[in-house]
Amino acid sequence: MMIISAISAAQSPGLDDYKRAVAYQWGNLLNKKVFNVHVQPIWFSDSTGVAYVINGKKGKIFHKIVFDIAKPEPLFDQDKLAKLLTEIQKKEVKGDNLPIQGLSCKNTEVVGFNFNNKSYEFNTKTNELLEVNPQEINEFESKSPDGKWIVYTENYNLYLKSISDGKVKPLSTTGKRLYEFGTYYGWSDIITGEDGERPKRFSASWSPDSKWIQTYITDFRVAEKMYLLDWSIDSLYKPKLLSYYRGSPGDTTMVRMIPVFYNIETGEEYIKSHLQSTHTNPIQYEWSKQNNVIYQENAIRGYQAVELHRCDLSKKNEELLYRETSKTNIDNYSSLILEDIGKILITSERDGWKQLYMLDIKDKSLQRLTKGNYYVNQILHNGPQSGFILFTASGKEPGRNPYHQHMYKYSPTTGTTLLTPEDANHEISISPDGKWYVDNISTINQPTRTILKSTETNMSPVELSKTDVSDMVKDLNFKFVDPFTATARDGKTTIFGAIWKPTNFDETKMYPVIDQSYSGPHTFMYPRSFISSLSRSNQALAELGFIVITVDGMGTANRSKEFHNVSYKNMGKNLEDHKLAILELGRKYSWIDTTRVGIFGHSAGGYDAGHALLEYPEFYKVGVASSADHDFRMEKDWWPEMYMGWPVDSTYHKVSNITMAGNLKGKLLITHGGIDENVNPSATFKLAEALIKANKEFDMLILPSQRHGYFGAYGDYFTKKRWNYFVQHLLGAEPIWDFEMK
Repeated sequence: MMIISAISAAQSPGLDDYKRAVAYQWGNLLNKKVFNVHVQPIWFSDSTGVAYVINGKKGKIFHKIVFDIAKPEPLFDQDKLAKLLTEIQKKEVKGDNLPIQGLSCKNTEVVGFNFNNKSYEFNTKTNELLEVNPQEINEFESKSPDGKWIVYTENYNLYLKSISDGKVKPLSTTGKRLYEFGTYYGWSDIITGEDGERPKRFSASWSPDSKWIQTYITDFRVAEKMYLLDWSIDSLYKPKLLSYYRGSPGDTTMVRMIPVFYNIETGEEYIKSHLQSTHTNPIQYEWSKQNNVIYQENAIRGYQAVELHRCDLSKKNEELLYRETSKTNIDNYSSLILEDIGKILITSERDGWKQLYMLDIKDKSLQRLTKGNYYVNQILHNGPQSGFILFTASGKEPGRNPYHQHMYKYSPTTGTTLLTPEDANHEISISPDGKWYVDNISTINQPTRTILKSTETNMSPVELSKTDVSDMVKDLNFKFVDPFTATARDGKTTIFGAIWKPTNFDETKMYPVIDQSYSGPHTFMYPRSFISSLSRSNQALAELGFIVITVDGMGTANRSKEFHNVSYKNMGKNLEDHKLAILELGRKYSWIDTTRVGIFGHSAGGYDAGHALLEYPEFYKVGVASSADHDFRMEKDWWPEMYMGWPVDSTYHKVSNITMAGNLKGKLLITHGGIDENVNPSATFKLAEALIKANKEFDMLILPSQRHGYFGAYGDYFTKKRWNYFVQHLLGAEPIWDFEMK
């Protein structure tokens, strides 16, 4: 005990440490201590140039590059625009801090933006400012492409109105409350009160020739709701009842989406009642350029099969173009219809890696475009006529970090060509015509350099900006984050992570370790860019006397399908590789204390934090679990059914934090937003009930007015609670509460 006390006393954070932690919060760094971390281009509508904003120490500077000149120059006279804006709002606007949003560029001379909730166009040549009144769009109706018809809903039915004579005719007649035509149910649609109405929604899609309408019947008749109580409203002295429709894994009592089509000339109604899907996974449609034809894509419940059909509505037939199946799940399929060349571009993991394929619409043959042990991230541009495809991929370049992405160009004649050779991560934005791209190049320990390049020529890159970290180094003693590798549970696979150390790090001391976790199989945690190494604010927590790490174990995304499959029906073991990585780091570094390990996470990461203390109670000693899905049977249906399987079986029970509550030995803080409609707070309450029944000591914090994320003062409050929970229980020190978060 005397040794532990000595270690704790030596590392007890003081007010200066807390102030330094606050300074490393992302909101206190961005454009205050670090500048030009990421450049977002604004491409000219006429494809002649690009605009961008530099956020530097001297304020916001607006630039443009005209491609024919290929040299940065001012986008407009900022002082002259500031003077015009000052006249509008009768309050001074400074040229180096223009409060404009939604910047757009028609060409080299006309710039659009929003200011004080109004839209403007500024002529950069004449310095004239014009208020623009955007055309009002009725979101509850849709005009046909030929301009002759308007379709809308009334009393739960769909109606067609002639623009020429105003005559109206019903398209549907059987609609009623809870069985509604031409609508959908939005993900965050909240119903207030016991008999409240859901927000109004409208959905109808015209065929290009204006002959057909595609929409859905939204069937609520057997759907069950989830409920929330909002206790936070100052003017009320009783809680407000909120509800929303949301199915859980295995449920049959869900909102159904039934595809329906209408022939405008005949008034014929064609309901595909055999294709009912849920509102969380509706069947997707895309119109063909051919008359009467539409493409239909259906990810079948359970996500072990996906089908792509070509439907002839006049004949009421469905032609199967493509079907893919998996013994686990299909998580990385996508399709892009290129009808002009009679092809469909597909991404698939059918061979064990996410790759590109081309499907022939006529003969249904499948051609492989790319091949190798690497992961295609995103299709950025395709040129159907030229045949080239621009895409990002990670893991293709030997010896490089498999999470760093590069951009490639594929063509049938030359194959796959690397366009971004720098050994770093490349965040790419492509011009609409595919001829130019802006590349934010960085790593966790290499600040961002942003360049403009051509996809067609070997011209030298035009540098747009470099990240300025000088103030962060001078004022905060900034140190770069360290990457690391470890060996996974199979004894051979390399996994990747990152380490944040205090800026006053002393290698002669031993530091407790905190694992920031989110092992949800749809993503990964490795901070592959410089901005992501800062924006999570892990350095802030490290300043209080911790080593903070994040690592991606087997079962997470962006590696091979075999790597990904490890978590299928097995998410309770997602932290096995985290434990092994921390132990390996402890053997490598004397300053890592593997007897004092904590963990925190949010949402699926909150499940991790709770599960860590229950699955590995001898290893993980302190956890903070926020907005967690502690039992996947209480989650929204699609996510667990994708990764834990469908139908629901005993594996759900085995990995539940609630069923393992009796294992708790360490210190656990569970937190939730009181009106979270993404992960219902009932999961946290149910875990609390199980912990009480098991006579386990734990801590709980409910933020009554917050949803899935915590914002403003509530986010600051939770951050302080999380910091101090680790300071008190993992560091063994006296926490400080009275300090400002800014």
